[in-house]
Amino acid sequence: MLEYIIKGSKKIQGEVNISGSKNSALPIIAATILNAGKTTLYNVPNIHDTKMMFEILNKLGGKVNKKANKIIIDTSNIDKYEIPEELMRQMRSSVIFAGSLIGKYKKAIFSYPGGCDIGTRPIDLHLKSFEKLGINITKNYGNITCNCDKIIGEKINLDFPSVGATENIILAAILAEGTTKIENAAREPEIVDLQNFLNKMGANVKGAGTSQIIIEGVKKLKDVSYNIMPDRIETGTFLCVAAMSGGEIIVKNTNSNHIIPVIDKLEEAGCKIDIQNSKIELKAPKKLKAINIKTMPYPGFPTDMQQIFASMLTLAKGTSIVVENIFENRYKYTQELIRMGAKISIEGKTAIIKGTRRLYGANVKATDLRGGVAIVIAAICAKGTTRIENIEYILRGYEKFEQKLQNIGVDIELVNSKLEK
Repeated sequence: MLEYIIKGSKKIQGEVNISGSKNSALPIIAATILNAGKTTLYNVPNIHDTKMMFEILNKLGGKVNKKANKIIIDTSNIDKYEIPEELMRQMRSSVIFAGSLIGKYKKAIFSYPGGCDIGTRPIDLHLKSFEKLGINITKNYGNITCNCDKIIGEKINLDFPSVGATENIILAAILAEGTTKIENAAREPEIVDLQNFLNKMGANVKGAGTSQIIIEGVKKLKDVSYNIMPDRIETGTFLCVAAMSGGEIIVKNTNSNHIIPVIDKLEEAGCKIDIQNSKIELKAPKKLKAINIKTMPYPGFPTDMQQIFASMLTLAKGTSIVVENIFENRYKYTQELIRMGAKISIEGKTAIIKGTRRLYGANVKATDLRGGVAIVIAAICAKGTTRIENIEYILRGYEKFEQKLQNIGVDIELVNSKLEK
């Protein structure tokens, strides 16, 4: 079992290069199935979740080669259409392979996905959308079988702007007959990145970044190379680390347009932010001001930044109110922060955070990916030493996390607790 040991009370100062986007890389990796050829990807983050996606590709008959800073994927010999259950259980994003397999081969078999326990995330929107496209769905003992003779374009109105459902519909419709329209589509930058990748392959997708996406079916796709966009949540994470510690940071290789609500809230809390091209510089005040945040689908405040902001606000002056509107089970991490001295009370989907002068090191555990990171940034600013268990969650989504933190002044060590014993 891997753990972090962090000696706190450090003020952050330095520069960080942001890695490629996890939430963009995963659907793009799945989309490589559609051209049944070779794809070269750059800026793919080397994290647990991308490794899982490559493992699934290998199980399906694909080949993945890593050369220096690029990944070469060959999907010309895909000969299996079942996503392994043990891999589905590890990572929710694996369900995105369903759209690609159905789109290319008109069949897919998979189980209900796993991943972080942050609330109910049913895939009924995915399945209802598949049925709209003429795909037959059979459920049997937890397995879902999808097949059809052909996919016909259709208008699909999503009950909720689900990112995963939007991506799966796009992937299933790329090689369909006719036109597919998605109404109330997710508008995240990662959807735009997927569209740009697919169009470079020869697809005809329009409207990503808006609530209506139109996919004109094409006959075939071609081999391409593509550069994954920077990770907006990692960008926000490092800005919050510096803000909470009262430090300064320069974040490079990022896109400030993707995190406007995050930047607005950091400025509201008293931070000074300067943006130049692909670089963001933040200078924190001596004491952050309490603020209120409410998570919403993009372009609102991102749910993936909720835990990280809440952790930061435990040291702000005054009382902050956080409302989580996307996932109902995303406050589990607050119990760990309370062990460190945070003053947080939960009422339904609302967290009331009374700023305290100091947090203290403790033995705590990561509860999920972003909740784990929230605990890390609290430990960086706490008095004494914090030991964090279950950091496998964190490794799912952040590349070279401890090295990047060390480079900006954090005393953090990655240890294997089994080896220690």
